[in-house]
Amino acid sequence: MPAVTIEDTTRLPRIATPVADTRQRPVASITTAPRGFEGEGFPVRRAFAGVDLRALDPFIHLDQIGEVNYAPGEPKGTPWHPHRGFETVTYMMDGVIQHADSTGGGGVIRDGGTQWMTAGKGILHIETPPHDVVAAGGWFHGLQLWVNLPTAQKWVDPRYQDLEAEAVTLLTTEDAGALVRVIAGELGGHHGPGATRSPMTMVHASLAPGARTVVPWPADFNALAYVLGGRGRVGAERTPVEAGQLTVFGAGDLFTVEADERQDTRTGALELLLLGGRPIGEPVAWYGPFVMNTEGEIRQAFDDFHAGRLGTVPTSHPLAPTDELAAETDSSLD
Repeated sequence: MPAVTIEDTTRLPRIATPVADTRQRPVASITTAPRGFEGEGFPVRRAFAGVDLRALDPFIHLDQIGEVNYAPGEPKGTPWHPHRGFETVTYMMDGVIQHADSTGGGGVIRDGGTQWMTAGKGILHIETPPHDVVAAGGWFHGLQLWVNLPTAQKWVDPRYQDLEAEAVTLLTTEDAGALVRVIAGELGGHHGPGATRSPMTMVHASLAPGARTVVPWPADFNALAYVLGGRGRVGAERTPVEAGQLTVFGAGDLFTVEADERQDTRTGALELLLLGGRPIGEPVAWYGPFVMNTEGEIRQAFDDFHAGRLGTVPTSHPLAPTDELAAETDSSLD
């Protein structure tokens, strides 16, 4: 990690230093992501566990996938499963994942690439490493973010954006102490390639040991910083953070992140996901793979899935539905 790198950051555009009358965002909370397993058994950290959804809006869920060095034959994926009512954003820093769905779409996400899938009114999909990757093993590190859709867009047709690694906007700070990758949204007047239905910004930043960065951030967005790897400090308070910890910032126009002088990551840098968006402010009913506004809509989603109205697995696909899919989509809400 990471896949997109540049040796000489001094050649990159700089993020302008915020003006003097801007407000520093305070640290509102810091939580530690519990570890678990997803799909066929790949390791994840649940980055948003224990955080009030109102502080995360428009985001719902974030899994850090890995970082793990698989032996040959060990890489794993997910079984076929449905989604409705939100978008999934899959960002691969290391390794390769292959995607297929009930509409015949899909693609390959590799080494710094991102796939934005709008589930909308409903879709079945599967994510799995290609056969050659399973055979070879190797490093695997990524993340998947779930972004809620407002009521008016929950019934749109499914669609994709495939963002290759070279499409990401690369920036640095005034002292060139950070490599900043803008995947979506705007940062300091620079825009990332991702087109979002909910206004938001998504950034992967690598801070050199001892580097300190003041990050301008829209006042109407929430602001989150998740440590993908390494150790540092956040906010004017200089609160210590480490790998697997999420910082939620309070109101303001900017926030501060800095890297410790010593890092234990493979890159030698503090690796951060910086995330924020304009809250949708609507009721959220979330159960398993469905994110809607009411419990009645969740029940309808389960009914539609079991009736095949969210699509069916293409007969040409070598992987058939599994018992695990059925278990994940039990219609009981008790």
